Amino acid sequence: MNAGTHRVAIFVYDGVTLLDIAGPAEVFKEANRFGANYQLVLLSPTGADVTSNLGVRMAVDGAASGERPFDTLLVAGSDHYPRNQVPADLADAARIPAAVAGRVASVCTGAFVLAAAGVLDGKRATTHWQVAHELAARYPTCRVEADAIYVRDGTTYTSAGVTAGIDLALALVEEDHGPNLTRDVARALVVYMQRAGGQSQFSAPLKGPPPRSPALRRITDAVTADPRGDHSLSGLAKHLNVSTRQLTRLFHDELSTTPARFVESIRFDLARALLDQGHTATQAATLAGFPSYESLRRVFARKLSISPAAYQRRFSTTRRTHAG
Repeated sequence: MNAGTHRVAIFVYDGVTLLDIAGPAEVFKEANRFGANYQLVLLSPTGADVTSNLGVRMAVDGAASGERPFDTLLVAGSDHYPRNQVPADLADAARIPAAVAGRVASVCTGAFVLAAAGVLDGKRATTHWQVAHELAARYPTCRVEADAIYVRDGTTYTSAGVTAGIDLALALVEEDHGPNLTRDVARALVVYMQRAGGQSQFSAPLKGPPPRSPALRRITDAVTADPRGDHSLSGLAKHLNVSTRQLTRLFHDELSTTPARFVESIRFDLARALLDQGHTATQAATLAGFPSYESLRRVFARKLSISPAAYQRRFSTTRRTHAG
């Protein structure tokens, strides 16, 4: 083995998400073009070949228990395990190399495998936003950060949805080789070196359960039906013939928010949908009921860490507009 070789094992199993493997592997391979020396191997629980979620059969290099320690162990995810418990034999197989690796990481729902193996006990972690609540409920000692693109806790790393595995791999390369080489890799792959904002940029509007109180349900329905309406605290309270204090307490107890924040969230969801449909940011602000573009911009900055215009450029279309 050449001096400076960094051995990376990717832990795979039947049903594994192919992009969870290919994305990070491409980052490490590209880093080698710029002077890194990553050596990648695929490990399965028993050393048998595996079949991915797309039906692609993959040859592996060995069993998880049959190799000496790796510098980095990367656990890929699968759609199976947010829906089902991770089998004990799969968790046990991941636990063996994780215990001796220099650092351990997961992509997307690979966090469920690490959590089942006990690797995330007492640690901060993330996974795909759609199943972050399930990870938190199933493994209560794990402190789940649902909006993070990736999380580092000591020598343990977890990342969000499948393409966030690329973000994570870039972070690992930067840790090993610094920002200059990593920037070259990101440019070669035409990806962000560091993505702005969190998973909220990519999530659908979060729809919680309706209020239990019929009175509060009337208010939330009215706001949802007409986001542009006059929904001041005093106006909403007058609508129910209750005090502003009582209305605020109802929102807090049932929705864990304030009336103003609820109205803002409904308007924000509408504005984001309008941007997706091609409206300008100013039009979206007006149609969604914001008093000004600036007020919409402040909400976007707080919720997504980007401006409405930047959001629209990033998410409204994959096509480029060409003049002429």
